Amino acid sequence: MRHLALFLTAFLLAAMTAGQAYSQEADGGGQTLAIVNGLVVDGTGSPPVPGHVIVRGETIVSVVRGELPGDFQADETIDAEGRVISPGFIDTHAHGSPTSTPEFENFLAMGVTTIALGQDGGGPRPGTLAETMQEVDEAEPGPNVMYYIGHASVRRESGVGHSTDPSEEDIAEMVRLVEVGLDAGAWGLTTGLEYYPGYHAEMEELVAVARPVAARDGLVLSHMRTEDDDRLEGAIAELAEQGRRSGARVQVSHMKAVLGEGAERAEEILDYLNELRADGVEITADVYPYTASFTGIGILFPEWAMPPNDYAEVREERRDELAEYLRDIVTLRNGPEAVLFGRNAFVGMTLAEAAEQEEKPFEEILIELGPRGAGAAYFVMDEELMSRFLLDPHVMVCSDGSPTMRHPRGYGAFARIINRYVVDRQMMPLEEAVHKMTGLPAETTRLKDHKRGVLAPGFAADILVFDPVEVRDTATFEEPHQLAEGFDTVIVNGVIARRGGEFTGDRGGRVLRMTE
Repeated sequence: MRHLALFLTAFLLAAMTAGQAYSQEADGGGQTLAIVNGLVVDGTGSPPVPGHVIVRGETIVSVVRGELPGDFQADETIDAEGRVISPGFIDTHAHGSPTSTPEFENFLAMGVTTIALGQDGGGPRPGTLAETMQEVDEAEPGPNVMYYIGHASVRRESGVGHSTDPSEEDIAEMVRLVEVGLDAGAWGLTTGLEYYPGYHAEMEELVAVARPVAARDGLVLSHMRTEDDDRLEGAIAELAEQGRRSGARVQVSHMKAVLGEGAERAEEILDYLNELRADGVEITADVYPYTASFTGIGILFPEWAMPPNDYAEVREERRDELAEYLRDIVTLRNGPEAVLFGRNAFVGMTLAEAAEQEEKPFEEILIELGPRGAGAAYFVMDEELMSRFLLDPHVMVCSDGSPTMRHPRGYGAFARIINRYVVDRQMMPLEEAVHKMTGLPAETTRLKDHKRGVLAPGFAADILVFDPVEVRDTATFEEPHQLAEGFDTVIVNGVIARRGGEFTGDRGGRVLRMTE
């Protein structure tokens, strides 16, 4: 930590070099906010430079390297001496309800000024997405909100549901609904192929629903068919084939290798992704910096216990077979001690602790809950492997979290990148970490085409001021709803949402539409 503090001090004490002067050419009207005397990390990956950022209304009008004019005046000035000025972070994979919790303080406190919803194939009905976006705008969210169309939502609204053999007419209707969602301003499509009903989709369907996304240069993000280490390349290959045949750019959501171990294994997976790129597939990935996932316990159940099969009938007629299956898969996934309940009566307990409390085998606990009966964190990932993923230039950062999920990633992921990987371990320089959370996701999602994601004249004033040494992720698995610390100032569209580490009550977020 002392090393980074000295690094920052050296930059800030250095004489201002001649560079871009203050300019009013991008004047968009409104009051002037000057963030002065900071270390500018602009989101492009370029080295930090001492400077100032000038905002008028909702827009950055200048990023100044050098002295401000002696007669310069601003309506408000924030002195960033000893701190970094960066773009607000972009969470490429988030969850939550902007109408139920529009303030989204969990995201703002860790520096996130834009969140992407509609993940894992879920989200609003595409046929009513325009109305949903309007409702979110009226709720005045804290961060900006961008929506993707969920493939499972498309299946449900089209009437396909859990069908394993949709007709040509069914697929045509799904394509139509994707186009409706894109017309409303969605940024692309998400799939959840490990979940139902997405699990039933075959390649013809996946290619068809991705083609209109490709036509608009949108992005297909996928919770792939499996994240198990021994089948991971096959799942990536399926996503790549969807991209190759449809022409769409594709992204591996929250990339992980369940039960995989070591940096060498990570290198194998990253090499495979590079081979796909060399073959013409535009493929990227995002990750969150934790070694436990979080999802429903349905992930543990066999296909024959899931829709369209009748679970009550399966439980009655195949209970012994189901118990054996659950016992084997949980044991394979590091045992019942590695399953921590986050939803239901056992919240905060491991599956092993729940079984002990109820005096039953752990598989019987799962059978009684059923595949929809609970959500849990699963400690099935390797720190060394996940850390190597983070260093890859095509991998960006996400939280996969929400205000209510009982997983610390929803409150700490972005702060953890700064605290753990930049300051403590010094695994990457600050400008690289910031790029993975700003410029890279902006480029990948095409937000950069809409003037977001970097500090530059004409770009939206989504801005952070922070001292990296003071940034902390305080959320834990025991106490997952603890706000991150250290992001002193958070600005969204020119509105100061957080000042001096405290929320102001002002909210500047809005729905971002690809069609605007």
